[in-house]
Amino acid sequence: MPDPAQLQVMSADGTPVAAWRSGAGPSLLLVHGTTADHTRWSRVTAGFEARLTVYAMDRRGRGGSGDAGTYSLAQEGEDIVAVAREADPPVSLLGHSYGALCAIEAALRMPDLHRLVLYEAPLPLGYEIVAPEVRAKLTGLLERNELEEALVVFFREVVHVPEPQLRVMQENPVWAARVAAAPTIAREIRLESEYRLNLDRLATLTVPTLLLLGGDSSRYFREATSQLHAALPNSRVHEIAGQRHIAMDMVPDEFVEIVTSFVCARPSPA
Repeated sequence: MPDPAQLQVMSADGTPVAAWRSGAGPSLLLVHGTTADHTRWSRVTAGFEARLTVYAMDRRGRGGSGDAGTYSLAQEGEDIVAVAREADPPVSLLGHSYGALCAIEAALRMPDLHRLVLYEAPLPLGYEIVAPEVRAKLTGLLERNELEEALVVFFREVVHVPEPQLRVMQENPVWAARVAAAPTIAREIRLESEYRLNLDRLATLTVPTLLLLGGDSSRYFREATSQLHAALPNSRVHEIAGQRHIAMDMVPDEFVEIVTSFVCARPSPA
């Protein structure tokens, strides 16, 4: 495969957004979660490229993308829409974790979206996602510029990644990019707590949607996925056996096959 081609687009508020295009086939836009950038998908990019044109973006505030003085999920959604406009149709979205919330906002603005894949969106469920003492610990670490320690606390005490899986993440070459993006943790966990997704809005989102869930994932992600499934009129849930929040790192071939099969599936007969 040739090296990915870098794109830079302008979002609705004037923020530059970077993305990398590679592969051939129907377009799949990858939206990473908290602390990541486009390199988060490094274990699955080659697998996707075999059948899909991949667009891996840097969300605002990290990597090759710019930022703005204000911040909202609506702005994140507009960033995704701006990248999607550069892709050849049909265009599908894959959003992971916090990136899944961003992908939902984008999907509501994309009437021609082909497929939507959401992997464990941290949907607000009416209780604190991040305990106050953990929030205070993270804030202190970030203020002291102890970025790597903040990152470890985030994955241990917010995402509840098991220690063996955390070690896999730390050994991944993209860990350094996660450390660099750690300052964005504060605003994203704050917005997760304040954000209230109107589930009634999702009734208008008729795009075929695949909700990915780790078979061993926490009760919180199970409840959030269940609520999304109930709210989305054209969704189904796929559990990835033995996995939690980072199946793309732990079982990359299986992850690629699940997503690619869904994106490339023929429409059901009317």
